[in-house]
Amino acid sequence: MDAIDAILSRRSIRKYAKKSISKKLIKKLLEVAMSAPSAGNQQPWHFIVITDTQILIKIPTFHNHAQMLKEASLGILICLDKNLETHKGMGIQDCSAATENILIAVQAIGLGAVWLGVYPRLERINGLRKLLNIPENVIPISLISIGYPAEEKPREKRYNESRIHYNKW
Repeated sequence: MDAIDAILSRRSIRKYAKKSISKKLIKKLLEVAMSAPSAGNQQPWHFIVITDTQILIKIPTFHNHAQMLKEASLGILICLDKNLETHKGMGIQDCSAATENILIAVQAIGLGAVWLGVYPRLERINGLRKLLNIPENVIPISLISIGYPAEEKPREKRYNESRIHYNKW
């Protein structure tokens, strides 16, 4: 699938088949994430790959929109390392770009995923920090639930001409 088709057909998938994701595919997703643009090429991110079902099922106890992790084969937590953020304040955008790269790649290779917001919700940040032993200088930004899709969703048309402005508002 080409990049434009992957972007236009990507949907949030919350139901997964019981099938594990290979280490080779996980590495590919991490390579894609680390190819995201970042301010001044600072790359202030760390990634926590979660394949342990016992960890995945604990996350919904403090993240109320993460129930699908109970069925997921994989979770990838994208984190901002404040010590690596040389362009202060830009790390959130950098980690968001890495998150989107993963979502597009997941679609392109036939997996399904959903972006679970973490930052700036303190109960989610603190829950993940405690569960995964994340140091204080590292902020969990986003969590992606990933698996082989057990549901199909049609492509949506989201193009909205009324939201486009040329040269001025």
